[in-house]
Formats: sequence, structure tokens, C-alpha cells
Amino acid sequence: MQIIVNGESRDVSPDTSFMALAEEYAVQYSHDIVLVKADGLYQELSKTVNNRKKIEFITTADMEGMKAYERSLVMLMNSVIYGLYTTEELGQVAAFFSIDHGLYFEIAGSLKPDEEFIRRVDAEMKKRVAQNIPFIKKQYRTDDTRNYFSERGFVDKEKLLRYRRTSRINLYCLDGYMDYYYGRMVPSTGYLRYYELQLFGDGFVLRYPDRSDPEKVPPFNPQQKLFRLLLDTERWGDRMGVASVGQINDMIASGRGKELILIAEARQEGQLSEIASAIAADPQKKIILIAGPSSSGKTTFSHRLAIQLAAQGLTPRTIAVDDYFVDRQHTPIDEDGNLDFESLECVDTEQFNRDMRALLAGEQVDLPTFNFKQGKREYHGRKMRLDERDVLLIEGIHCLNPEMTNDLPDKYKFRIYISALTQINIDSHNRIPTTDARLLRRLVRDAMTRGTTAEETIERWPSVRRGEEKNIFPYQESADVMFNSTLTYEFSVLKSSAEQLLFGISEDSPQFQEARRLLKFLDYFLAIDSTWVPMNSVIKEFVGGSCFNV
Repeated sequence: MQIIVNGESRDVSPDTSFMALAEEYAVQYSHDIVLVKADGLYQELSKTVNNRKKIEFITTADMEGMKAYERSLVMLMNSVIYGLYTTEELGQVAAFFSIDHGLYFEIAGSLKPDEEFIRRVDAEMKKRVAQNIPFIKKQYRTDDTRNYFSERGFVDKEKLLRYRRTSRINLYCLDGYMDYYYGRMVPSTGYLRYYELQLFGDGFVLRYPDRSDPEKVPPFNPQQKLFRLLLDTERWGDRMGVASVGQINDMIASGRGKELILIAEARQEGQLSEIASAIAADPQKKIILIAGPSSSGKTTFSHRLAIQLAAQGLTPRTIAVDDYFVDRQHTPIDEDGNLDFESLECVDTEQFNRDMRALLAGEQVDLPTFNFKQGKREYHGRKMRLDERDVLLIEGIHCLNPEMTNDLPDKYKFRIYISALTQINIDSHNRIPTTDARLLRRLVRDAMTRGTTAEETIERWPSVRRGEEKNIFPYQESADVMFNSTLTYEFSVLKSSAEQLLFGISEDSPQFQEARRLLKFLDYFLAIDSTWVPMNSVIKEFVGGSCFNV
């Protein structure tokens, strides 16, 4: 039979393995081939050609390849830990969240990670890497799999599979250790040469390379503020019994979905009140700077914070950074030759700082309005002067960048970083990337309010992410406070709308594979009626029905 490999046609037997082809073509690649994309679908190298028409090789420099690397590394580590220590010592080894090219783990049992633990686990992992042990996928009846995990104390996995409608489940086996993982694996442990184990907090971090440099683990930047926020969120979810998908589904299935929504909303309202109190406690804080990545809910957050500030006796006044855009002909060009609207050079920071200094000095300022149709800044007599109880709410992607407000004294600034930092995991060994929460939010909102198809949103997402990596994430640790806008129940609310949009992406679309992955992910969740969600909720910004002008 004929197939196309790397754009060239060649004859192969249908029972030729992808691994054999990968070994043949490996010399053409700078990084390890770990998966293939066969007729648009990702496949493991253990599969055979089997009448496929076109294949592409996926390396650790590709997003899906690095995800497989990370996933396989987690299974290798778990196989070692569960082999070295007893159930009583471990209880459960749980991945809490991602932090700086790594996953943070804690151990629930009596064992407390120390240097000896790290040394012992690392030595055994290196030994198994050298042995090049294969990852073997096997299929089992769902009921049998549930019983298997129940008997071994993996309650979160048993709960997860309780709501799976498929009759059979794929498990991975590694040298006698068997587990469930959400996604594909590399062929064998010999691929997992690059990693680090590091003690951190009350647990440890399993660190791995970035796909921009797949053979090197970057230096550890612990991001202490972000870590504390993530850990606090994780602890709250654990106390409330909603730290995993299975637990959330249990609550919904028992008729407590509305209660779940109200509890999550009450927690966020309390956090907003605390932020407003901190601002009100310092009369010098006049400039409230709010920044965060796409689909974090910045607009709704700003409205709700304004209400809380008003309750503290302050008068919030809003200024949009977009109104200080430079005229269109002065907009910088990105590396692809397109107008770069996410660059700081898009903003007339000199005029912005001049106006803010004047307002702080008690002067009246004529504020601009940017005409997006004409692509230029205009003035229409919009005057502002700050009174004693006035505070400025300023939202924009560059608000935490010190160059944005370099002429304003720090004593007047209060910096807020907001993001949707997912607090739940599929189970103890399968995390939910925070980017998935934001992508699903944006997918639903843009289809509803901007007429953008799910296919278009998915296609643009990598570009959005690159802008965030450059303009937002480097400055997040400079925030005075961080706010996690994710809500425990939100995937259950987004599910129905997102599924309809994702099913609309055709199989021949370049975005079909990502749509398929998101659909599989959403299938884990039971749905909740969005009419139960309060009108001032962050989620209403994305599903519609908000009481704010969003």
C-alpha cells in the first residue's frame, strides 16, 4: 500500500509499525519522535499503519508530543513510588497543580518527602529509564476497572469511572504497575531522560523540559505567590469534597448542584470583599491595576470589585487602557507581518502616565476615547477629576508591566493579577490544564457574542497564548494580590454549549483533533443548568445573562 510520509509517497505493508517508520526517519529530526499524526488523528508508535493514507511525526518539540512526555513521566514516577513504599506510608500520591514546568505532588499518608525520598525515587527512575521498559495499553471492562481501583484505595479514580458510559476502559501497564491516564504515552521509559525531582512546600515537584528546548529542564522559578494561591484553592476544594471530577459529579448526581454553585460563588464574593477592604485600608491606593490572561473574567471582576469598593465608601472610576492606543498607523508589526495589538508599544504610555499624574495631583483631565473604526484616538470632552474617596480601576493586559506605569509612584498603586486557575483534577494522577478552562470559556463566549466559530477560536488560541507568555505571565508575581476566577462547577455549566460547538467542527478540519480532545474531556462531567448561576457570576460573562455590561 502507498502512504504519504513527510509529504512523500512510499510503499509500506499495512502491518508496518509506526515505530519502525519513526526509527527510519529519526535522522531527519532534532528531537525524539514520540507520536504520529495519522490521517489527522494522534496515534502511539506501537500502532500499525493499517491502511492510513498520510502520517506526520510528532516530537517532544510539538505540544502534543510534550504532553505525552509529561504524562509518561508521571506514570514512571508513580510506578516507582508505589513500588518502593507501602500503601500505609503513601495513602495516595496526588498531583495538585502545574507550577513552572512541573507538577506539584503531595503524599496523603504517613510518609513525608525528604532528601532521602528524592534520592531513592530518582535513582530508581533512572534505572528504569536505562531499562527502556515499554508502556503497554490494555483494555478492560469498566466495572472491573472500577473494582480494581476501589480495592487499591484510588477512590477518586473509582468515582470518575462511575460516570463513564463506555463499557470498556484503556489502562496503561508499566512493569507490573497499572493505572488510568487521560491521553497517549511515549513508547517506553527510555525516552524519559530529562526530568528533575525537587522538594518544595509540603511535597515535591516533578519537573520536565519546555518544548522549546526538549532536552533541558529549565532552572526552577518557584513563583511563591502563585504557588500559595494554587495551594489555597486546592486545600479548599479538598475540604469541601470537590477536589476531583468524580466528587463534583457525586454532588450533582445527589441533587446538590445548586448548592455547589452557591458555595463557590460565596467564596469568590468573600475574596472580593477582602481585596476591597485591603484597598480601602490604605487611603494612598488610588490606582488599581488589573491584569490577567484571556478569558479570566477581568471585566466581571472589575464590576464586582467596584461594587465592593462602593460598599467600603469609595467611589470607583474606570479608565480603559484601550483608549490610550496609538493611532493605527503607528501600531507595531509582529513577526508574521500583522498588526501587533498586544504589544506594549500599542499604548501611548507617555500620555497615559501624564494624565494619571495630573489626576493624582487633583487636576481635571480630558480623557481620550479610541475610535476603533477609524483607528485613532479622539477627545469628546470626557472630563475627570479625582475626589478624596475616588479610586481608579484600570484594566489591561500590560497593567502589571512596570513600564506601563513607570512615572507613577508605587505608593499609589494596588496591583491585582486575575486568572482562571483550575482547582480540580480529573483524578489524583491526571490534572486539568488551566488553559483548558480559559479556552472553553472563550469558545462559548466568542460564538455567542462575536459570531466566531469554535474552529476559529481554537485556531487562534496558540497565538493568544504566545502573547500571554510575553506580556502577562512574566509580571504576575509583582501583584499585590492574586485572584482565582475559576469556579468548581464551571465545566458542568460550559459543557452543553461547548459540546454543541465542538461537534460542529468537521473531521477534515485541522482543529478536529483538539475538538475531539476537548469533547472527551467534557464527557467526564455531568451537566448543570446555567439558569442556576447568579447574574453577577464570572461565568455569566461567557454563557450570557450577566447583569453587567460585558
